[in-house]
Amino acid sequence: MKIRNVLSLSFSVLVLAAVSPRVALAGGSECSSCGCGKSKAATSAAPSAAAKDIVDTAVSAGSFGTLVAAVQAAGLVDTLKGDGPFTVFLPTDEAFAKLPKGTIDALLKDKAALTKVLTYHVVAGRMPSGEAAKLTGAKTVQGGTLPIVADASGVKVGGARVVKADIEARNGVIHVIDTVLLP
Repeated sequence: MKIRNVLSLSFSVLVLAAVSPRVALAGGSECSSCGCGKSKAATSAAPSAAAKDIVDTAVSAGSFGTLVAAVQAAGLVDTLKGDGPFTVFLPTDEAFAKLPKGTIDALLKDKAALTKVLTYHVVAGRMPSGEAAKLTGAKTVQGGTLPIVADASGVKVGGARVVKADIEARNGVIHVIDTVLLP
């Protein structure tokens, strides 16, 4: 648990530093921290959700700390900040809490196993929920196939319920799920 909390905190700080390199100054002064010369209004405006990549979108949501720490530990940050497009089935912190005791710590100690689990949550290409609901499965970046079931109660991928769909990011789309998918 301590490793997860330290990774989550340190990654969040790193991402926030990377996302917010400009400092908006009071009184309409120009930004001098990056040398861009833009006005305070231009550098302090919050980017829209679609302007953020998948990682930044997950960090700003505030409910994916465990996943973000795991992505950092696996060395997948640059990939998920890349061009994509990707479809990511993102388990919440609550989903990770449902795993058997010791599972998260064991995964954080085994980078290959962690990478396998995380890439099982990613599908190459942008797949909005309307398209996903028409499929019976989707091939993951990990190489496995995620079964998809859509019925009157909603959409499930690999047995996990999609609790929020179609969160747009600059490099893909996120569907929030209630269970960690294990290949």
